[in-house]
Amino acid sequence: MSNPESKLVQIGELAKSLGITTRTIRYYEEIGLMGKNERLGGSTRTYNSDDILRLKFILKLKTMGISLKEMEQLSDIFDINSKNFNKITPKLIEIMDNHIAKVDEKMANLSSLRKDIVEYRIRMTEFLSHNGKEE
Repeated sequence: MSNPESKLVQIGELAKSLGITTRTIRYYEEIGLMGKNERLGGSTRTYNSDDILRLKFILKLKTMGISLKEMEQLSDIFDINSKNFNKITPKLIEIMDNHIAKVDEKMANLSSLRKDIVEYRIRMTEFLSHNGKEE
C-alpha cells in the first residue's frame, strides 16, 4: 500500500490544476461541500486523493447546473452514509432528472421564441416589400 502522505496536494497547486481559485475551494469547505477535513495546526491546507475526487465531482455538478443547495443535500447523504455511493446515486439521479426536465422546458421555450422571431421577421420583410421600401 502506498503512503497516503505522499499523495497530499497543497491548496494552491490543487486550485491551479483545476482552473479555480483557492477561495473557491475554501468556500466549498465553509459551506460543508468538501466534507470533514482535518487540518494540522495552522498549516497550509492539503488534500488527499479522496478530497480531490470530491472537488472534481462538485465542479462537474456545477457545470451541469446543479445548485449549491442540491450539492449540499448530496454531500450530507454521502457523509451520513459513510461515503456510500449506493445511497447518494438515487438522489443524484432524481436531481439530474429534474434538471433534464428544466432543460427540456427551456429548449421548448427557446424554440417557440425562435419561431416567433422568424415569423415576425417574415412579416417585416413582407411589409417592406409591399411598401416598395425594400433595398
